[in-house]
Amino acid sequence: MTIRMGYAKIDRLETQRLLLRPINNTDVKALYAYRSDKILNQYQGWIPEKISDATEFIGRQAPNWNLPDTWFQLAIIEQSSEKMIGDIGVHFIDQEDKQVELGCTLAKENQGKGFATEALNAVIDFLFVEMNKHRIIASVDPRNSGSIAMLDRIGFRKEAHFKGSYFQNGEWLDDAIYALLKNEWKNNSPSAASTILL
Repeated sequence: MTIRMGYAKIDRLETQRLLLRPINNTDVKALYAYRSDKILNQYQGWIPEKISDATEFIGRQAPNWNLPDTWFQLAIIEQSSEKMIGDIGVHFIDQEDKQVELGCTLAKENQGKGFATEALNAVIDFLFVEMNKHRIIASVDPRNSGSIAMLDRIGFRKEAHFKGSYFQNGEWLDDAIYALLKNEWKNNSPSAASTILL
């Protein structure tokens, strides 16, 4: 895995098949194309109704990496096609700079190929090994069996199930919280040494 980053920004993170980089305005059409699929994203909290929603979403992203209480969105680019196939949201939760939340969305035609797992493994490894984060969580609708199976494969464990805890699309929904600690990841890390290019 090759990582290129600055102190305030992450520029790129590469895996065997993927390039992860900060989302930008050139990604509006691709983001809208897969995020606007209401069936695919039925368990998502945000589904754009029009392309301007995608533009606004990108415009709201934090300008820098690792700012407390902000979301930073990474575009998932398939290296062979150079196409954006998904995105990963990184929520830097606390002022102590040790806890992070992750969310991942992948275009329908690119699911079932291991892309989401590959991308998440790279981001998790970077957060734990290079940034010394302590804990990573994921919030998921308990009905989303595909995402839960992926979290299980990566090594997350279920910590909580909140009944009717948030209101979305006119109904109260359950929320399941999965988590992974740095000392748990050391035993399961899929990567060897990372290379940082400053």
